[in-house]
Amino acid sequence: MFSIAEGRQAVEFARGTLTWAALSLGLNLLWEIAQLPLYVIPQRAGDASTVFAILHCTAGDVLIAVGSYLLASLVLRRPDWPSSRPVLGGAFATCAGLAYTVFSEWYNVYQAGTWAYSPRMPLLLGIGLSPLLQWIVIPIALLLILHARSAVTSSQEC
Repeated sequence: MFSIAEGRQAVEFARGTLTWAALSLGLNLLWEIAQLPLYVIPQRAGDASTVFAILHCTAGDVLIAVGSYLLASLVLRRPDWPSSRPVLGGAFATCAGLAYTVFSEWYNVYQAGTWAYSPRMPLLLGIGLSPLLQWIVIPIALLLILHARSAVTSSQEC
């Protein structure tokens, strides 16, 4: 049997994960739309390839973000790391997101040909700079948003 304390921890963990996912969805959707001119998306006659690519990539970004969040939670043994250990947890989440992105970009651009970089995409060692920055900027933005939310919630409780 679970204790009441364990049940509360599970609820808080689920709430934290869902909050991270929801905020990540919004930020990554905006990022995917903004960086679209830096990619060449294969177009098929009569379909909505660009819309599909944006939605598909955003969904993948959310999965990467949640996986990174869970990895940081596991490593730190603290699902509340965004508030209790934001720097260390953020570093783990950022590194996990960057590592997966490097592999994914390399594989999809150079092996599978799923997408290509446009001439406007700046490259760092053959990998697009925009997706690399995405996994630095967005985790930091998520932590700042969560910190601000926490500060507002704390001030309202007083």
